[in-house]
Formats: sequence, C-alpha cells, structure tokens
Amino acid sequence: MTDALTRLLETRDWLLADGATGTNLFNMGLSSGDAPELWNVTEQDKIRALYAGAVDAGSDLFLTNSFGGNASRLKLHQAQDRVFELNKAAAELGREVADKAGRTVIVAGSVGPTGDIMAPMGNLTHEIAVEMFHEQAEGLKAGGADVLWVETISAGEEFRAAAEAFAKAGMPWCGTMSFDTAGRTMMGLTSADMVKMVGKIPNAPVAFGANCGTGASDLMRTILGFTAAGPEQPIIAKGNAGIPKYQDGHIHYDGTPELMADYACLARDAGATIIGGCCGTMPEHLRAMREALETRPVGERPTLERIVERLGGFSSASDGTDGAGPERAARRGRRRS
Repeated sequence: MTDALTRLLETRDWLLADGATGTNLFNMGLSSGDAPELWNVTEQDKIRALYAGAVDAGSDLFLTNSFGGNASRLKLHQAQDRVFELNKAAAELGREVADKAGRTVIVAGSVGPTGDIMAPMGNLTHEIAVEMFHEQAEGLKAGGADVLWVETISAGEEFRAAAEAFAKAGMPWCGTMSFDTAGRTMMGLTSADMVKMVGKIPNAPVAFGANCGTGASDLMRTILGFTAAGPEQPIIAKGNAGIPKYQDGHIHYDGTPELMADYACLARDAGATIIGGCCGTMPEHLRAMREALETRPVGERPTLERIVERLGGFSSASDGTDGAGPERAARRGRRRS
C-alpha cells in the first residue's frame, strides 16, 4: 500500500514543509536547556499551536515535536523511560491538527541524532543506535505519524542505523543530514557521498536531503550537489532563515520573509521537491514561501553566482564535491536583506 506522502508527491510538483520548532517554542516560553518533548504532555495547547502555525501558513507537511525524543537525549532530563509515551503524544497532537486541516497534510515523525558518537570513534554501537531509533519510531507510529523523518544527522553510520530501525517499525521514512562544515557534515560527508549512501540502503527513503547547516546559500549549494548526482528520490531542502546572531540575550536569525521566498523558489528551480525552513523560520516566512512558489514561474537551474546574488555569500569556498578539503574560507558576497 502506497504511503500518504508518496501519494501526495504523485499529485504535486512541490510540497511546502514546515519551519522551526525550537525557535517557535522559545517564543512560547520554553526555557533554554529544557526538553521540548515534555511539552507534548504538559503544554499540549502550545504544541497544537506550533503545528497549526505551520498548517495555517500553508505547509503541506510538518514535523512533530520529538527531535530529541530518544533515550539518550531524554536521559539528560531523567525521562529515558518515557520515550514511547512522549513520541506517541507528539504524533497524536499532530494527527489531531492535520485531520482538521480540510486538506491533505502529512504528519512527519521527527527523529534527531542520539547525541552520542558512533563506534569506533565513540561508544555508541550500531545495535544500540538501532534499538533507540526503533523505540522512538514505534511511539511515533502508534501516535499516527504518516512518515518518519530523521534529521540533522552528521554520521552516515547513524543515518543507516535509523533506516534499519524504521524498517523494523514497518514505516516509510525520509532523511536529511546537516552540511554545516564547509559544505560537509561534521563527520566529513559531502552531498555526493550522501547520494551514494542513500542508493545503497535496502529500505530506501521516500525522499532525502539537507536541513539546518549554516545559511540558505550553503544549503542551496548542497541541493545543487544532490541533483547533479541524479538521485532517484525527491530532494528535501530545509534551510535556516538566514544567519544566527546573538542580540539582547537571544539568538535571532536575519533571514527576512522576502529572502526565504527567494530561497524557496531557487530550491525548487534547483530540483528540490519538498521545501521548508529550519532554525529561525516562522509562519510569516512560510506564508511568503508558499505565495512565491504558487505565483513565480519555474526558472532555470540557478548558478552559484545567482544564489550569492539573491541569498548572500557562502561560508566556504568549496562544498567538498570538487575534491577540495574542508577548510573554511572567507565569506563571499553580501547577504541580501
């Protein structure tokens, strides 16, 4: 039986995903260092409002409030025995909001990294990682998630462990990695490396791509790297709303709705099919992105020069796919405000 996300993709040229989770929850009163997942039980109206904010802004898909919902991360809050409960609650609230939307909206069960380093560099074995991801997946499945969505992954080993866990849960899935170190993940993977890895996974994802990282420009360069490799699956682009800046004791992102609208269309023109935002992306950004995607005609595949012109300079001279090392270089160009 075809999953809900695949069915929707068959009818659309692009889908709008959601924006930030943490940024929005901090604006609702979440304190730094607290576990957002606990709010799935203690502050359910706020989680409903988080989801509804994305849906009302036009998102076709939103991620559940379960990014840190694995046993390793929840152990930091003495909640490691509540993995199933908190993930199930996250998905149940999402299902409730999606089913009231009056249109098809996909509930994607967010699964973040464990926070541990995989062996042999660290102590996290493949078997333990699969067990942790599987426990989380079963909670999201029980709560009614349409698809599982592993995100912000840096290590290929952890990505593959999540894929195996999702197969055990019998759930369709998507996956994104964060290319935040001169166009590579923290563990050194390039966009081309990810395409090769995804092509070898037995239970292939419905879609894959990149999220978070640095600014929208860097993420766009990664998207070009994906599509140049000719993958079979749809590509996901979820870029941050500009660059984070520390002001008045808080982190603010400098990306305007106008910049994110430009980013959304550039991502579509580069070959991405599922387009959303990550850190700093608010409902006003999503509304501008939706309007732009609906009203602006499809353009030519963007060049690097075009990306710099519209979104600002890259944080490094290379994304690693040209054989260059991961050294950082001076930022090129000026960010468009």
